[in-house]
Amino acid sequence: MDKTALFIDGSNFYAAAKGLNLDIDFARMRAYFAKDTNLIRAYYYTAIPEDQEFSSLRPLVDWLDYNGYAVVSKLTREFIDEETGKRRLKGNMDMELALDMLKLAPHIDHAVLFSGDGDFCRLLEDIQALGVRTTVVSTNKTTPPMVADQLRRMADIYIDMVDIAPDISKSNSKTSSKPTSKPSVKATNDA
Repeated sequence: MDKTALFIDGSNFYAAAKGLNLDIDFARMRAYFAKDTNLIRAYYYTAIPEDQEFSSLRPLVDWLDYNGYAVVSKLTREFIDEETGKRRLKGNMDMELALDMLKLAPHIDHAVLFSGDGDFCRLLEDIQALGVRTTVVSTNKTTPPMVADQLRRMADIYIDMVDIAPDISKSNSKTSSKPTSKPSVKATNDA
């Protein structure tokens, strides 16, 4: 049985789900990707505002942390855009995701990346060179598309979120697959 790991780029995955108007059921999604495989780890990467206590992201992060996901987070940084003078928040998690995938690659057969960010093309190339099969989960059914064409082509398998929406969204959840302790939380943007 293949050893598999999930790598979820929180902000990118949130944007894709929002663009498709999907309310993700993370318990169902984890179960869907754990079918017929040995799921080693499910990572969720997110940047959290400094005022974590009042962040709308906190309920999701807490739920994921208690329900089989390894949450990797860092605080957002505030800066002033020199061109516009507007306050902006920055919290890119690409480096953490890439390092974790490379570190885990010798121990897995299959890496599933939930992102459409073209910056991950080189990462997939390196992972594939180590003999790891790669899957990208995103969508090109939004305007603009959420997945870079180059990333889609680089992956061994591409799954459009539209095609698996009935298996990973709350609107189609079966009562038996929902844990009773799970809060009703939408996927939330993380910067």
